[in-house]
Amino acid sequence: MKNLKFLIAGTIFGIILIRGEVISWFRIQEMFRFQAFHMYGTICSAIAVAMISIMIIKKYNIKTFSGEEIKIADKEFTKGNVIGGLMFGLGWAMTGACPGPLYALIGSGLPIIIVVLLSAVLGTYCYGCLKDKLPH
Repeated sequence: MKNLKFLIAGTIFGIILIRGEVISWFRIQEMFRFQAFHMYGTICSAIAVAMISIMIIKKYNIKTFSGEEIKIADKEFTKGNVIGGLMFGLGWAMTGACPGPLYALIGSGLPIIIVVLLSAVLGTYCYGCLKDKLPH
């Protein structure tokens, strides 16, 4: 019952993704073929909202609902970021599905996406096993 608010928020977010066609394979392919602005507009809007939100959080020292301070850790750039980003983008282009809305895609009646979800989980597991041997 404690996590009900997160389930409700996730459900609403999934509905918004579906209604906005952000999880549409067709829209994602349009983006990777540079045929439409739909996905680029969505991504740029999300970046703008995130930037403004972080600025507000820092300026007004906003806390979490439980009263904890929100800390945004600095990130160090490595060549692993580039390699990981390329692998992420390649997987996204091949499957037509970003990992974020996989559950929404499955819930919207596309059971084949279970293969993509299992592949993402397997890739995450492999990364965990090889993490110490990879360039960081």
